Formats: sequence, structure tokens, C-alpha cells
Amino acid sequence: MNQHIFTDRFTQSLASLFVGKTRFFSESIESPAIPELFSTVVLDETPVTQGQHEIKADTPEGFIDPAYLVYKLKGKDYPTIIYHHGNNERPFDFGKQSKNSFKTIFHDAEMPIDANIIAIRAPFHNSSLKDYQQKIARMSNFTTMLATSVKLVEALVKALKREGFREPVSVSGISLGGWVTNLHRTYFNSADRYIPLLAGAALGDLFITSVYRKMADQKVQSNPEKVREILNFEDDFKKIADDNVFPLLGLYDQYIRYERQKQCYGSHSISILRKGHVTALLAAGKLRDHILKYYS
Repeated sequence: MNQHIFTDRFTQSLASLFVGKTRFFSESIESPAIPELFSTVVLDETPVTQGQHEIKADTPEGFIDPAYLVYKLKGKDYPTIIYHHGNNERPFDFGKQSKNSFKTIFHDAEMPIDANIIAIRAPFHNSSLKDYQQKIARMSNFTTMLATSVKLVEALVKALKREGFREPVSVSGISLGGWVTNLHRTYFNSADRYIPLLAGAALGDLFITSVYRKMADQKVQSNPEKVREILNFEDDFKKIADDNVFPLLGLYDQYIRYERQKQCYGSHSISILRKGHVTALLAAGKLRDHILKYYS
């Protein structure tokens, strides 16, 4: 067992002890499949203006709280990167002790990035870990969170094009954000490029066959096909023929397992990072390099 595999497994064992009984889907695994939710999510307007924008989203689970930060606005003649964070990150926190992926990839970059940069904050990610755990105890909250983030990406892509931003618009994200990236490509495909990091299109398998299954309730293991029907979207993903997706996977990732998720990409070329999930998250420079290789 190499250090990358060990770190993933050890980290997951500790995390599963910490969450106690409030695990993913511990209250309910009932939910429509993700694509069924897109038509039910209604968002506020999404202007492309500098600063942080709190959004009210009307959803089947009530009003929820996505947001986005226009972090850098260079102009309409520059490419744009829309970035979505990972699970349970606080993407707008730039404090010295903060380790969220948007901060480490973009805010802490030594060299300026010649692009408009927009960060998305998923619903339920503006409060405490305890509050978030309570929300994701219901599958319907989790799927609604994903659908809302995807709809916010779509609203921003439309706004950019409507306001005359002419250069390529790229959507990227890591882990949770990578699933959002691939969901947007699958069901909207309106951006120019997609750069998913540590994600595929078999989301249900994360909770069924990877070590991350320890974070999910026993209901998941008892109903694997139902969970796959709700969360997996690889069949639809494979229907998109455009050569516009540039994935990066961790060879030793014990959560987003390389051998499973690479199947989702078919003939598309996959970049491989010889790390696990946790150690890849720490490799901000390599993640940044991958995004910058394809964004313009």
C-alpha cells in the first residue's frame, strides 16, 4: 500500500468516526434522479459584476442559498473560468488558515491568471459542518444541491454570452465540483470547455464501492441499484460527442476510483495524477497547471 492509498483510507476512517450517525442519506434515500430536478430549480438573476452575489434558489426542498463570487473581471476579450469547489469547502474564505481548493488553486497562485474567474458556492456550504451533515442526511437535499449548482453554472454561462464575453468559457471543479462540471456538460453543454478534476459520471459508485461508502448510511448498501439510478449519469454523459472535456483523475484515488470512473470518459483523453484523493487535493500547483492547460 503506497502513501497515497494509505492517506485516503486513513483519512476516511477518521472521518467516518467523526460523523457518527449523521451520515449521507441516513434519513432517506428517496429522490428523483438529478436531471428530473433541473426544471424545478428557479434562480435569481446572475449579473456578471465584480464581487460576491448571494442567490435565492426556489427548489422542491424550499428556498436554498447558492452564491457566486466574480473574483476577477478582466474584460470581455479574456477567457473565463467558472470554478466549483469540493465537498464541504468554504470557497470564499481566503484566511491564512483556510485550505479550500479555490483559494489554493487561484487565490494563492504566484503568477497572475489571465482570465475572468468566477467561483461558485454550492447550497448548504455557508454554515457549519453540523448543519451541512444534517442537510445531506436526505438524498433529496443532496440531489437538489447538485441540480442547483448546475443551474447556477448554466445561468452564468448564459449571462456571459448575453453580455458579450467573446473568449472561451470553461467550467471546472474538483470532486463535488467535478461532478457538477460533468453534469452541466451532460445536460446543458453550453460552455466551451469542461475541466473536471477527480470526478467522473458514476456518482452513485462513490457511495457504494469506494472507501467513501463508510460515510453513507447502510440504506445505500442495501439499495445499491436505486442509488445508482438516482446518482449515476454516465449513459447520458457518453451521448455527448463533443471533444470538449479534459478530465484529470488520481491514479491511486480511493474515493473517485480511477478504474471505475475512467470508463465514463470513453475515448476522451484522461490526464493522470499519480496521487490519491487527499494528496491530489494538496497538489494545488498541478491542479492549477491542468486547468490552465485547457482554459483558453
